[in-house]
Amino acid sequence: MYLNVHSQYSLRYGTMPIEKLIEEAAFRGVTQMALTDINNSTGVMEFMRACNKNGIKPIGGIEFRRNKQLLYIGVAKDKEGMKELNDFLTEHNLEQKELPDKAKAFKNAVVIYPYRNDIETRVLGENEYLGIRFDELHSLHGKDINHIKDKLLALQPVFVADKLEYRLHEYLRGIDLNTLLTMVTPEDKCSSTDLFLPAGELEAKFSKYAFILDNTRKLMDGCKMNYAQGKVHLNRKTFTGSTNDDKALLEKLAMEGMAYRYGKKNKDALKKVEKELKVINDLGYCAYFLITWDIIRYSMAKGYYHVGRGSGANSTVAFCLRITDVDPLELDLYFERFLNAQRTSPPDFDIDYSWDEREDVQDYIFKRYGKDHTALLGTMSTFKDRSVIREIGKVMGLPKAEIDGFTDPAKAAVNRDNATFKKITAIYEMMKEMPNQRSIHAGGVLISEEPITYYTALDFPPKGMATVQWDMYEAEAIGYDKYDILSQRGIGHIKEAVRLVEENQQRKIDIHQVKVFMKDANLNNKLKTGDSIGCFYIESPAMRQLLTKLGCENYLTLVAASSIIRPGVAQSGMMKAYIQNFHKPDAVEYLHPVMKEQLEDTFGVMVYQEDVIKICIHYAGMDGTDADILRRGMSGKYRSKIEFNKLVEKFHDSAKALGRPENITAEVWRQVYSFAGYSFSKAHSASFAVESYQSLFLKTYYPQEFMVAVLNNYGGFYTRWLYVHELQKAGAKVHLPCVNVSTSVVSIKGSDAYLGLIGIQGFENKFIELIPEDVKLNGAFADLEDFVKRTGMGLEQVIILIRVGALRFTGKSKKTLLWEVHMMLGGKVKPVNHAELFHLESKHYALPELINTELEDAYHELELLGFPLSLSMFDLLRTAYRGDVRTNNLIQYVVGQTVKMVGLYVCEKTVHMKNGKKMWFGTFLDADGNFFDTTHFPGSTPTYPFRGKGCYLILGKVVEDFGFPSVEVVKFAKLPIVDNPVMA
Repeated sequence: MYLNVHSQYSLRYGTMPIEKLIEEAAFRGVTQMALTDINNSTGVMEFMRACNKNGIKPIGGIEFRRNKQLLYIGVAKDKEGMKELNDFLTEHNLEQKELPDKAKAFKNAVVIYPYRNDIETRVLGENEYLGIRFDELHSLHGKDINHIKDKLLALQPVFVADKLEYRLHEYLRGIDLNTLLTMVTPEDKCSSTDLFLPAGELEAKFSKYAFILDNTRKLMDGCKMNYAQGKVHLNRKTFTGSTNDDKALLEKLAMEGMAYRYGKKNKDALKKVEKELKVINDLGYCAYFLITWDIIRYSMAKGYYHVGRGSGANSTVAFCLRITDVDPLELDLYFERFLNAQRTSPPDFDIDYSWDEREDVQDYIFKRYGKDHTALLGTMSTFKDRSVIREIGKVMGLPKAEIDGFTDPAKAAVNRDNATFKKITAIYEMMKEMPNQRSIHAGGVLISEEPITYYTALDFPPKGMATVQWDMYEAEAIGYDKYDILSQRGIGHIKEAVRLVEENQQRKIDIHQVKVFMKDANLNNKLKTGDSIGCFYIESPAMRQLLTKLGCENYLTLVAASSIIRPGVAQSGMMKAYIQNFHKPDAVEYLHPVMKEQLEDTFGVMVYQEDVIKICIHYAGMDGTDADILRRGMSGKYRSKIEFNKLVEKFHDSAKALGRPENITAEVWRQVYSFAGYSFSKAHSASFAVESYQSLFLKTYYPQEFMVAVLNNYGGFYTRWLYVHELQKAGAKVHLPCVNVSTSVVSIKGSDAYLGLIGIQGFENKFIELIPEDVKLNGAFADLEDFVKRTGMGLEQVIILIRVGALRFTGKSKKTLLWEVHMMLGGKVKPVNHAELFHLESKHYALPELINTELEDAYHELELLGFPLSLSMFDLLRTAYRGDVRTNNLIQYVVGQTVKMVGLYVCEKTVHMKNGKKMWFGTFLDADGNFFDTTHFPGSTPTYPFRGKGCYLILGKVVEDFGFPSVEVVKFAKLPIVDNPVMA
């Protein structure tokens, strides 16, 4: 009799997850019910699966609300009815229009309107009903309802499980309305009786109106959610329209690609490709490969550069189709990691594009495969940790200072005995991990065989593309495989650099000649010395240190480095073990012969997900399915770690059955378990390494264009000034912005690089595009007056350009220009939108010579660019002292010797130690422009803290790790700079 049941997916309203909802219903003897979450169908498919498992008949629906007011409830009679409801909600979401007072006439769904007092005059359509609550039955007394008697239904909403959850519901409503708990009105929340009633109680409440129960039962009995059960593949079934044609086309493309990649006579490649094609066809994934190939084909035709990652890079067929540039034969990547008969999860291709090209690729997919069959994947954010405590505190009306205290980890011991904190914690325990709001996945796209609204309504987030209302876990459970169309800045660097080289040097580069790059001694020397600033994945201080410690000078070592830099590997001690074993492979002591057999290539250390799987299979005797579950658990691709944790016991039991010593098994498991949540696919690492070599090639042979590309794509590890510094080191003469030369971004001609207008703080976006466009159309500005008239710019914006030096083409000092612009503008200037017929010269005034100093210019640049260009930060120091030691001779000092250095702050990293304390790692430039690194232990840093950007005097001890020198800080202080002469 429950036609209006809600789960947690009625966000910030319902309190029960689907699983608990069904447990409660079963306990109350409910045999059928309808899930009708508010303005969404997120949980309907999950609800149907769970109901079918528990012997309850599921019915799908949606409760429609406008401005939090109930309009009507839609209940599907069948699958077609569910689509009608989803289509109705989707239409209003995508067109961003309000829901109407009256629903449309559905053919396969019914509409239930809430009971009103106009019942005697109410006229309802064929599929329209009135829902009446038991506490409203008294209002029927004395009314003529014969004309509508068969349209009345029992309406017993369900939002909560009990009184305790009702209190939680009130807190959720307070959070949603951003108001105090005491300000939540009855209209803002459900009734305390909106729950499953004890068996027989609902019938008893309607006993005087048994016909209402009969109507309700008849309606529900007529509903049948005729969706296929079990594992169903819902993605597009074919690419060509025929499975046989798909198979033939994929074979043709794979063989052509194999000849391109390996030559026609490579027997190993042929054998591998044929084997993979059989598995792909047997498992029904020909269309998945062909659609991915089609996406790549489109993007390559547009001149877009891509990187194919994900477990799909384990596939030789994918390599031959140019989906990925990772060669599985060269790296001994096994296809089964990607696709096998026992695999419990769908295949996965991650295709990275430049940040400014991805949207066009997504748009192509929507147009190519149809908007009714294509949607972006959603995500579900949950209430988490401190943010939950903060939200609860606000609803309780606590002052900000008290809330801050409750969210401060340092005050955990004090808070433990606080009564208010205990109350907040109790609510938090109920609320944590509850769905909070729907969002959009980083790049997942679904392509459905059927219209996708059979399975979900669609949202219209800021991205501007239709998005499903559930996440990747639900997509997989329903039967969808996603296509990950991602973006990253590193690809933008490469794409832009290739374009700039062609434009600036008239040279075309084939950036895909990766195998040639890998053998280039100059590139490998940059790897070995950690000279990789700007190279997206290998530019961080930690990565540059690792490359130096390994003496990395080849692709395979870089692949390993890309994986062992991960936090899980580093924190477990495996990174250090790998470096030690790498340098002394003959001294490696393997825990067990099986470990040597499986891990000799990685010197006894588990580096990749694939290594963990191999150990689980070959050491512990687990089957491929369990190994796959373990892998997915480690990569965080399960909603919970229940399955992952179950494998701990199974791992030990299976190993014991094989006669493995328990103490060795315990250590092997420790190494396996350390990968939980942090492990990395070898194919992923290989993809990153390929991209790193492409960046290194450009950095080595076209460093100026490369660094300009890095500056123009933002998103690197470091702040902007460091990349400007690298551009100068590459030999470019870097100029301040100039309105006659600069574009919106950094530009380069020959070795002259001009900073772009976009980097000027406080400068309005409309002028960033207007100025270069005006110069392009009408030629260079003649003088200040010409500039002001043509741009129509106000006084404040012109002053910014003068102070940053962008009007220096006039040949006048900044001070002179500032005088002139104040006299010229005085007030506002009307823009001139047409060419002047007669040019009338303004009056000119004789001014004394006004001179700007380099120091004044440097302060202007600090303020408006964030860094000085006219002078360096070292030039601004009050002291001429630059330290006793520079980076180049640091390695010559004895380990433990005390040194004094002066360094320009680049970045810092905070690390939480096992004892709960913090330590810091710093990166600096010396006065020669070379990097050095520092370590700050807990005892020293609170006394001598980091104080932001600037130069520091550093006293410390020389330490060395695998040939990489650094300084362990003893004392540390930021050095003062000379005063701003304007402020003095």
